[in-house]
Amino acid sequence: MLGAIDWVIIGLYFLLSAAIGFHYTGRAGSSLQEFFLSGRNLPWWLAGTSMVATTFAADTPLAVTELVARNGIAGNWLWWNFVFGGVLTVFFFARLWRRAGILTDVEFVELRYSGRPAAFLRGFRALYLGLFINTVIIGWVNLAMASVLEGMFGVPRGEVMLFVALALGLTALYSALSGLWGVAVTDAFQFVLAMTGTIVLAVVVLDLPQIGGLAGLLEKVPPWSLALVPSISGGAADDASGPLTLGAAAFFAFVAIQWWACWYPGAEPGGGGYVAQRMMSAKDEGHARAATLWFTIAHYCVRPWPWILVGLATLVLYPDLGPADKRLGYVYAMRDHLPAGIRGMLVAAFFAAYMSTIATQLNWGASYVVNDFYRRFVRPGAGDRHLVAVSRGATLAVMAASLYVTSIMDTISGAWAFLIEAGAGLGLVLILRWFWWRINAWSEIAAMVTPLAVYGWLRFATEIRFPETLYVIVAATTAVWIGVTFLTKPTDGETLARFYRRVHPGGPGWAAVAQSLPDVRGDGGYGRLALDWLCGVVLVYACLFGVGKILLLQAPEGLAFLAVAAAAAWGIGRGTAQQGSGCRVQGTGEEK
Repeated sequence: MLGAIDWVIIGLYFLLSAAIGFHYTGRAGSSLQEFFLSGRNLPWWLAGTSMVATTFAADTPLAVTELVARNGIAGNWLWWNFVFGGVLTVFFFARLWRRAGILTDVEFVELRYSGRPAAFLRGFRALYLGLFINTVIIGWVNLAMASVLEGMFGVPRGEVMLFVALALGLTALYSALSGLWGVAVTDAFQFVLAMTGTIVLAVVVLDLPQIGGLAGLLEKVPPWSLALVPSISGGAADDASGPLTLGAAAFFAFVAIQWWACWYPGAEPGGGGYVAQRMMSAKDEGHARAATLWFTIAHYCVRPWPWILVGLATLVLYPDLGPADKRLGYVYAMRDHLPAGIRGMLVAAFFAAYMSTIATQLNWGASYVVNDFYRRFVRPGAGDRHLVAVSRGATLAVMAASLYVTSIMDTISGAWAFLIEAGAGLGLVLILRWFWWRINAWSEIAAMVTPLAVYGWLRFATEIRFPETLYVIVAATTAVWIGVTFLTKPTDGETLARFYRRVHPGGPGWAAVAQSLPDVRGDGGYGRLALDWLCGVVLVYACLFGVGKILLLQAPEGLAFLAVAAAAAWGIGRGTAQQGSGCRVQGTGEEK
């Protein structure tokens, strides 16, 4: 149980988080741009750290612990494969999102498309993402935090949920008052605290006599648990505990299809959601790209290793945990082995991880409800003062809705897996809408609807299961949306011209539009960007494996990986110097 010093530390954490958030109340109230985009003035390090903090929820250390305990370090490839899409966003999309000059990624719909289909799509996505999806995500995070507290102290779920509700209420209050500035700054503070706490836990656990340091850990865990990559078999994937083994078809689906073809909250192909919000909040295109690169490196290379080490240690400390309880090994390590004071810091660190995620979800969800539904369809002529007041109310309303969703989460938790699989095939539209003028609102609508129908057929009429279902869903969805694109009218010329003049993406997909706008110079150098993307993928994976090899006491291999990472970073630096940033309208010198 917690002692007096633990409660003092937790109390100080809550007071400091609230003070930081409330400090930015006046600044956030000046305009909608300040409330949702920090006046487009976030430095790269703050925007990127805010992204990392958002993805560091209360359940992520537990999820990684479960992956490691079941399938070893290689189990993390179930999310490490997303590196390809994350790096694609860095080099191809960060500058475009910042250049678009919009308030939310949903607003992009009517910047890029025209007519009633575009208006419908914008309104639908605003409510679907801002309310339904967002409250499900918050509910999921609430339950994860409750599981941490319940496993740590053995308190009944009802009492634990009351504590979580109080933390949610405090987060909603400072988010409603301070806007994105307060959210981003508290994110940075909370991320530092959360990472410090997880590193301290890893150090304490490794120092236990039962473990005997890194060397002792490596001697005691099964050799299969230390593999960094999964093994590939000719058959189906192996779901049993032991080394992660993927069938060839499943491995190809993860590495070659999922990252670009599937829509999933927080990691949309081409950027989107709160990631797009941070890119659009950056000072300029350079800061947007640097923020996203820092986020990608920290997300994959820095953040998971303390969790992985604790996950390996749980194989020694709690060898008898059943499959459903392996994730709780992380919580039990906190409960059983931390001294007073340190235990309070770890609880505060988990609240920091929880609140940084919740604050972003509340601000991001409210931006959709207010900007893309209320201002667009209910009060088009409303002023900033009124809209900021509505935004604050919407933030609190989203909080209240999420509490209700949390209370019934046991009956809808399966919706999370459903949403990931039923978004397969949409990703290609989200990517190509930037680079091909012919895609219209009907293309995106078709790509949203088709996966749902195909998923239902596969689920109830066949034996095909995820991830092999991706082959069928992606193929069917792609065929449908391409057909719909050519059977429907294109976006009108005026909208296309306005979009191209503002974003000027360039490339052969916009040649037909570019010919009518000779004064606008579109982007070029896509070959160089593709090379930067490849270097970025090498950089992230080399850093990931380099840090891992050093922690696994394989220093020569680790240093070799880090040398490869340094070479990749040098290549990216050369590309950045050659590519430059921004694009000028010919004859005027005006930055667009």
